[in-house]
Amino acid sequence: MFGSGSGGSNPALMIVLMVGMIAVMYFVTIRPQKKRQKEEQTMRDNLQIGDEITTIGGIMGRVVTVKEDSIVIETGADRTKLRMVRSAVGTNNTQQEKLAEEREAAKKEQEAARDERLAAAGKKRKKSRKDGDEE
Repeated sequence: MFGSGSGGSNPALMIVLMVGMIAVMYFVTIRPQKKRQKEEQTMRDNLQIGDEITTIGGIMGRVVTVKEDSIVIETGADRTKLRMVRSAVGTNNTQQEKLAEEREAAKKEQEAARDERLAAAGKKRKKSRKDGDEE
C-alpha cells in the first residue's frame, strides 16, 4: 500500500532519537536539579551565627552555634534551643533579605541611569529643535 521496500525502520535513526531524548532529559531535569543542590549546599556551608533560617520542616529560628555537621538554633520567645544537622536547613532568610536589598538597590540605580539618559536625550532634542528653527 505504501510502496515496496523494507518493512522495518532505520536502526541508526532510532539510536539518534534515543540519544536525543536522553540529552533533552538531561538538560531539562537532571542538570537544573544538580545546580539547585549545589546552591543549597553552598548556602548550608556559609551559615553564620545570627542568621535567620527556616528548616525543611518549617521551624524558624536564629543560628546560635555552628559546628562541622550540625547547628544549634534558637526559636520562639522562650528561646528554646534545637540541635539539628545542616542538611535540615531549607532557607537562609538573612541571605535572602540581603539579596532582595541588593536587587532593589540595583533596580534603583538602573532607573536613575535611565532617567539621566532620558534627561540628556531630552536636552539634545531641545537644542536640535532650536537649531532647526534658526535655519
